[in-house]
Amino acid sequence: MTEMVEVLIDSIRVSLMSPQRVVVLRQRDVERYLPIWVGPYEAEAITIALQEVETARPMTQDLLKNIIVIFGGSVLRAEIVALKEDIFYGNIVVEREGKIFDIDSRSSDAIALAIRAHAPILVHRAVMDAAAIVPEKDIQDQDEATPPPTITSEQAPGPADEKRLDVFEDFLKKLGGESGPKTPS
Repeated sequence: MTEMVEVLIDSIRVSLMSPQRVVVLRQRDVERYLPIWVGPYEAEAITIALQEVETARPMTQDLLKNIIVIFGGSVLRAEIVALKEDIFYGNIVVEREGKIFDIDSRSSDAIALAIRAHAPILVHRAVMDAAAIVPEKDIQDQDEATPPPTITSEQAPGPADEKRLDVFEDFLKKLGGESGPKTPS
């Protein structure tokens, strides 16, 4: 399992450009982030689990967890195992009577189930290397040392402002364009 990296859920972000959401995973003990685009319902399933909200009826991930437990199994971990054509592939690892089962899954479902089962979320190192984002240290230092400028409606952005925006342009390119990578919903 050394090719796997443990991550935590950093945040769930809303895209103003599309109905999709971004689940931002942060590598444990390292400032490296993996953004995964999911649909609004998948983001809601993750958010409900994070906030431990009780629903009147079980959601799909609650149902799956209940079935696993009823049949004597336990969720060991959720894994993000591959990134192909801008689609993240998930895996749910279940143990039952000493046997390990790998269950193919959407990454969003694996994450939502892991939260409900209090299981770790792991990402294959190749996926992290291909799609993770590391904030640039010099930009962080500059932001901490210099307060953001106050911009009035009369001021036009200058070359320094455009350079700072290059970071966001690079981020969007890394995600696969303005609409973000495709994920099955």
